[in-house]
Amino acid sequence: MKGHKSTKFDLTNRKESFRKRMVRKSEKLMTGWLFTSPDGNTKPVELPHTWNGKDGQDGGNDYMRDQCIYQKTFAKPGFEEQTECVYLEFAGVNASCKVCLNGKEITSHDGGYSTFRVEITEQLQEENELVLYVDNKAGDKVYPQRADFTFYGGIYRDVTILTVSRSHFDLDYFGGPGIQLTPKVEGAEGVLTAQAYVTGAFESVCWNVLDHTEATIACGEGTTCQIEIPKVHLWDGISDPYLYTVRAELFYDGKVTDRVEQKIGFRSYRFDPEQGFFLNGRSYPLHGVSRHQDWKELGNAITKEHHDKDMELIREVGANSIRLAHYQHDQYFYDLCDQYGMVVWAEIPYISEHLVNGRDNTVSQMKELIIQNYHHASIVTWGISNEITIKDKNRADMLDNHHMLNDLVHEMDPSRPTTLACYAMCMPTHKVVHITDLVGYNLYLGWYVPFPWLNDLFLKGFHKIWPKRPLCYSEYGAEGMPNLHSEHPKRGDHTEEYQAVYHEYMLECFKRHPFMWGTYVWNMFDFAADARDQGGEPGMNHKGLITFDRKIKKDSFYLYKAYWSEEAFVHICGRRYVDRTQKKSKIKVYSNCSSVALYQNGKLAEEKQGAHIFEFSVVLEKENTFEVRTKEGCTDQIQVRLVEIPNPAYKLKKTKSKNWV
Repeated sequence: MKGHKSTKFDLTNRKESFRKRMVRKSEKLMTGWLFTSPDGNTKPVELPHTWNGKDGQDGGNDYMRDQCIYQKTFAKPGFEEQTECVYLEFAGVNASCKVCLNGKEITSHDGGYSTFRVEITEQLQEENELVLYVDNKAGDKVYPQRADFTFYGGIYRDVTILTVSRSHFDLDYFGGPGIQLTPKVEGAEGVLTAQAYVTGAFESVCWNVLDHTEATIACGEGTTCQIEIPKVHLWDGISDPYLYTVRAELFYDGKVTDRVEQKIGFRSYRFDPEQGFFLNGRSYPLHGVSRHQDWKELGNAITKEHHDKDMELIREVGANSIRLAHYQHDQYFYDLCDQYGMVVWAEIPYISEHLVNGRDNTVSQMKELIIQNYHHASIVTWGISNEITIKDKNRADMLDNHHMLNDLVHEMDPSRPTTLACYAMCMPTHKVVHITDLVGYNLYLGWYVPFPWLNDLFLKGFHKIWPKRPLCYSEYGAEGMPNLHSEHPKRGDHTEEYQAVYHEYMLECFKRHPFMWGTYVWNMFDFAADARDQGGEPGMNHKGLITFDRKIKKDSFYLYKAYWSEEAFVHICGRRYVDRTQKKSKIKVYSNCSSVALYQNGKLAEEKQGAHIFEFSVVLEKENTFEVRTKEGCTDQIQVRLVEIPNPAYKLKKTKSKNWV
């Protein structure tokens, strides 16, 4: 009942005895699978699994895109057939699949990055054969089909048997949780609008809001109600990402028949076209990175431990925002973003090329993204497309599709704005640039084209002509190989040094244009793009601040840490650039400390005051140990040799370069 106040009532206390009752049962189906490739070869596999873990990362744009078969047998789960029902839940199957149980097709799904379910109660036998026909073939109906990343085929997230009461929160609508929670801040008070969607007979829906100690601080009743939280504790980004737990319980015949819990955060935010992003009423510049859910030899088939590692590294660099490109990511990672206060741009893979026959798929993927992720405090904007004008055919249909998606998002979620990411060659006058509430540009000025100062020119020009249009950099970056080095780095050499120089310019450029609502480094990590052949390593995009295997933090990583992180540190650049031919050399240091002292072979060479970047001119001896120290106690050390002949391993071998387009 709408307008219900947050007072405790007898119903909650009377039914407290049922709180500990397990109302849902789940069983993971991760082992014992048989995988059959198109050549008929069958082998045992475990989930998560992809068949493109190697061939999708070695270049040549020849990785297997086909239909493969997964088979598994499982015993009928124990359940009360009169009062309970059973679902199969798939958290991620790329890209399309047909699901068969005991020889009968029970569902199909198009879209490789979202959750879908199917009820199997009536199809269950004592022993059951589950078969999935999984397909990542090229087509014209399911996104993505053209993009700078590998489309890994496989069952790469969890498969779960879910047993619930026949009276339960809805499980059939676009993979959603059956509840919708909309938190709003009104002065010092939080107002939660709670909506439940129920399958089966029920008497009441009860809501409890729990604080971090799991104490109930507010409650409500009804399929729709408003719950007030006085003196609400705000979700305040990385400094204080406070979360409440909302527990929804379904009652029938005096018992709890179903229970769902979700974390929520109360926050207010706005995008100001002149002053950037504001969180809870104060300026909060978004220092963002982009992320693919992609690991070396694993592809998308990664575990919670891999997600944890990625978040650990993103937090270390000091980012406060993440663009989760270019598709729906694992629910677990959105949970991590909530937990650690990351402001998130979430999007669907409507990317690179408009497909006339793909309209329905953009709708279904957008609905899944919003319905499954609506409750996440971290998400502040929904992205509807990325670089869609790379292949700008069927323009009228493409524009109409964007207007339709934009309207759909506003209808489904009036609380969040829409955005998109425009291709560098998409002119700011293009109609697609002005459809969504916000706009981002993917610009690589200073990498794919000369002259980093063009970034300043673009930003000044865009803002002058459209001063009321909130603008961000949704992508920017340069390739950097940790094995390639130069004393005089230049665009296109793929050296670790040029990548750092490029990012030095960009960080200062953004300071000159504070009206931007966000900036997103492309990319936090190197990732696989099998159509690429650049930098001497085919199949890779090397724009990451960290290598694909997460083992090497490039110098650029520490540059961003110097600008963004509050954790005192110091880093000497060029530790992999050991062999140098110039007697007079430069030692560059990144730090967030205000002074840095450089020691050469144990002797103080120079101490400098400054911010972020410290450069020292030195005269090399044959063997050199360089050490830096700060007043905060931070130290770092590298070894450098003076050699007569340049190390040939440091120079990019002249090979024919091939971009994915």
